[in-house]
Amino acid sequence: MSLDDDRNAFFRQRRAVLAGIAGALMLPRAACAFNVPDQPRLITHDYAKVRRRFRTKLLQKGPAPDKYEALATPSDGEQIFYRSGAGGELELAAWVSKYKRGHHARPGVLFLHGGNAMGAGQWQLLKPYAEAGFVVLMPSVRGENGQMGNFSGFYDEVDDVLAAADRLAHLPGVDPSRLFVAGHSIGGTLTMLAAMSTHRFRAAAPISGNPDAFRFFNRYPQDIRFDDANKHEFEVRSALCYAQSFKCPVHVVHGTEEDQFNDRAGLLAARARAAGIRIETDRVAGNHTSALPAEIEQSIRFFRGVAA
Repeated sequence: MSLDDDRNAFFRQRRAVLAGIAGALMLPRAACAFNVPDQPRLITHDYAKVRRRFRTKLLQKGPAPDKYEALATPSDGEQIFYRSGAGGELELAAWVSKYKRGHHARPGVLFLHGGNAMGAGQWQLLKPYAEAGFVVLMPSVRGENGQMGNFSGFYDEVDDVLAAADRLAHLPGVDPSRLFVAGHSIGGTLTMLAAMSTHRFRAAAPISGNPDAFRFFNRYPQDIRFDDANKHEFEVRSALCYAQSFKCPVHVVHGTEEDQFNDRAGLLAARARAAGIRIETDRVAGNHTSALPAEIEQSIRFFRGVAA
């Protein structure tokens, strides 16, 4: 089987798993009906400050819903660990590209994988970053791949992303002033929320991320673990609602065959630009998976342009 076949099979498995066997991992729970607004409200409060106050209410606790493979360290990477959660009670795995320390520190890319499990197929897609001179770190987050913690769906996982960014910043030979964040699909959504939560990143490149949690969970209600009777639970998972909180330049991209993102990407950009944020939107030929290699190359060009 070719690399492309492996990659496409991995992503096809994501929704097949959710549709068929999510209940085998957790006790089933019927999601309440909730309204999907035409335009979620814009909230001008700083998202980072909101996160310090708001705690999600999980009505169902357990692991992430996706099937997973064992975390076998890739041949061109190393497995390291980082701590997250209150008091650092969660020890979570991450893969980092092999690199040699030189006279000059290297820029770092924190890449957030698609789906709710980390795998070798996702790692193989990231070679262009390493070849471009970046140190690449791909973290797993809570509840994935049999690890510690409860899946929350786009909220507590942001804490893990920020903790992984701190781990990357402190790796030997990495320039902490040149850290970037990118991610695909679910990782693209987390990329947006992370870029609103900290000033650590020089730029962010969300790829096929959904900025509207109302729409996402309306399509995948089996992912809901929180109190869906509380509208704010959706808002704190929606970059659209906090579009004026981005703390770095942002390049939002999706495939030409992903029309469901067109209006939301435009609205996200309009709201962010109204606050003076540098944000770009673009589309790359292809679908949710086939466009990804070109989107990664595009993110590299964007990061280089910001850092120049």
